[in-house]
Amino acid sequence: MVQRNDSSFMDHIQKKTSIRPDEILKLANSVSNANLKDEATLRQLIAQVSKLANTPVSKEKEDQIVQAIIKNNMPMDFASLAKMFNKK
Repeated sequence: MVQRNDSSFMDHIQKKTSIRPDEILKLANSVSNANLKDEATLRQLIAQVSKLANTPVSKEKEDQIVQAIIKNNMPMDFASLAKMFNKK
């Protein structure tokens, strides 16, 4: 039954985002094995997410994300994250 719930969850995400479940799992796996204190690794992950989401990330926004993660200043609540990503 857990497998069915996982499948329906992934189907729901695919319908909302047009991202295939295997792409999500591949990204999740790469993040779980990544050194998130390494700037080059972070920039590569940001580029992967941007490509998957078909949403460009400006150099300025990428720099903000990288610095926030490296300095452990990345907000963990949705409102703060939304505010950070909506800044122009």
